[in-house]
Parts: sequence; C-alpha cells; structure tokens
Amino acid sequence: MTDTAPHCIETSSIAEPAPVGDAVRLCVLASGSRGNAVHISDGVTTLLFDAGLSGVELERRMNSRGIDPSAIDAIVVSHEHSDHIQGVGVLARRFGARVCVSRPTHAAAEKALGKIDRFIHFDCGTPFQLGDFSIHPFSTSHDAADPAGFTVSRNGCKIGIATDLGVVTELVKNHLAHCSALVLEANHDPIMLEEGPYPWPLKQRIASRHGHLSNEASHRLLKSLIHPALQHVILAHLSEQNNSPEAALKTVGDALGGTGLRLSVARQDVCTQVFEVR
Repeated sequence: MTDTAPHCIETSSIAEPAPVGDAVRLCVLASGSRGNAVHISDGVTTLLFDAGLSGVELERRMNSRGIDPSAIDAIVVSHEHSDHIQGVGVLARRFGARVCVSRPTHAAAEKALGKIDRFIHFDCGTPFQLGDFSIHPFSTSHDAADPAGFTVSRNGCKIGIATDLGVVTELVKNHLAHCSALVLEANHDPIMLEEGPYPWPLKQRIASRHGHLSNEASHRLLKSLIHPALQHVILAHLSEQNNSPEAALKTVGDALGGTGLRLSVARQDVCTQVFEVR
C-alpha cells in the first residue's frame, strides 16, 4: 500500500447539516450508466466512492447538498469504466485527494486518470484505513480488470456499496451482511431489456454473469440481507432505457415484507437526500 415507511424516489435539493455525534453521512451524488459517485463522511474524513461525472458537475452536486468539495480526503475507485472514473483525476489534482485503487484497475485506468501524485493501492479482500473509516474491498463479477464492491465501517456503523455486478456470490452476501445502510444495484427489468432497442450483444452482456443485476436479482439479494439494524437501502445504477424507478421499487420492495425499512432510488440526474446512518 502506498501513500413501514413508504418507498420513495428522492429528489430533494435542500442542503443537509453536518452529521451529529457518531452518525455517518451518506449521499449518492449520481447513479446510472452516465456517471456514478457516492459521498460518505463522518464530519472529519470525507470520501468519494467513484467519481464518474465531470469535476465541475460533481462539485456542483456536492455544493447543492452542503458538501464542501475541498474537504475530499480520498476517492475510492471500484473499476475503470468511464462512468466511474471520469472526474477522478480532476478532483484529485484540484483538491489534493488521494486515489485508492487496486493495481490492476490502476493499470487499466492510468491513461484516463492522468497524472496523480497520491495513490493508495488496495487488494480485494484486504481492509485498509482512511481516517476512522475501515474500508473493506471485495471482488465482484463484472467485465472489468479487477472490479470491487466495498463496505465502509466506523464505530459499529457499516455501509455496503455493491453496484456493477452480474451475479450475487456468497462472497458478496457475506461482505454485505449486517450493514446499517446499503447501496445496491437494480439495473434492469429483464422484460424491458429483452424487448428494448439495444443490440443483441449488448443485451447479452448486461444480462450475463459479468454484467448488471436485474431487479429480481436485487430483490433476492436484499431479502437475504434484511436484519433489524438495517436503516436505509438505496437502489442504484438503474438503466434509463431498461428500467424505471417505479419498476425497481415495486420488484425490490416486495422483499421488505412488513419490515418498514426505507427504500429509495438513486437517480442519474439528481442527488439523493443526505442520509444519516448510525
């Protein structure tokens, strides 16, 4: 290493206060095939998980939620696809943030990232520390060099991030168990994908074990992860062509039963609200 609440679609534009006490602040800045970024902060250490929009747009979105872009301490990269790394180099250079990335992903993304002085290289399966956060990367099944999901833990609060995975493995389930909040992929409705306008090879790639999770697969994953301390679930990486927030909420929401757990959808064009996770 080197240096019963309703299902809802979040569209609020009101800035949120800083986290209180032991709370961790979570906001999905963007999610979808045109760009992804997740903000997590405890008020001392500020992290971005992926930065797949332009630097200007990411700054605008952070400012819209009362998040100071200059406070970014590190950007953690899941894989090299452009909708996850477009703004990484710009933000790292502008604010002096470290970039945390596996070596295979770094090699695949090096040209797109540009010159960055401060890297932390991680290995999937091996936790590393950023401030008071313990970051545990784990391998996922996707068509990239070394794709990773993450859990982010602090003082008993655990957040899981799992998007861009074509199949749910036992490894994924084990890492996402006992989370306080989850950001889970619900990419497509299989019928919408099958009947939609995409060329057949792209449809096959999306539905493959190295593509993206369907609403039904996300439903099964969430059902296996529900426990009494789970506070928030945010559905992410919805396809604008092959899914809809309403379809994702209905299919995945059926996994909740009568738990009263809050289920939200992250959008491509607007940030979620800022959630406080305890």
